[in-house]
Amino acid sequence: MPTSQTIPYPDTYFPVLVQALLAIVIAAALVAISFLLGKRVRSRVKDSPYESGIAPTGSARERFSVKFYLVAIVFILFDIEAVFLYPWAVVYRELKLFGFFEMLLFVALVMSGFFYIWKKGALDWSRETTEASPYDLPGGVKKGEVKKNAA
Repeated sequence: MPTSQTIPYPDTYFPVLVQALLAIVIAAALVAISFLLGKRVRSRVKDSPYESGIAPTGSARERFSVKFYLVAIVFILFDIEAVFLYPWAVVYRELKLFGFFEMLLFVALVMSGFFYIWKKGALDWSRETTEASPYDLPGGVKKGEVKKNAA
């Protein structure tokens, strides 16, 4: 069996090139077949941005709560932590005590971000806000609510 030093350098990437070309050809063929055989039904309903049967109302520019973004930051923090913890665990014995303290510092920094958003209340979704939303309708009626006549 030949070693990697006896195989010419371009030959080592030949299978990767073949796979990439095959993927491009298959993707192009699927798109072309869909374009040629697919139905072309155009209507006002099909061209609208929503096809769920509900007519779009209101603006798409409503504000998200800052809690949404803080929770997204938490997921990013823990994803990054997981990405760095796995390779560290693989080479932990070679890093010895230095590696332990480096990872301890890293986990402390990640946990400080976690405690920051916890302190901000981003993880407490049960609290009701008392301030009025700029998207409330006049008369104290919120979107989606129907004010009943007091007869």
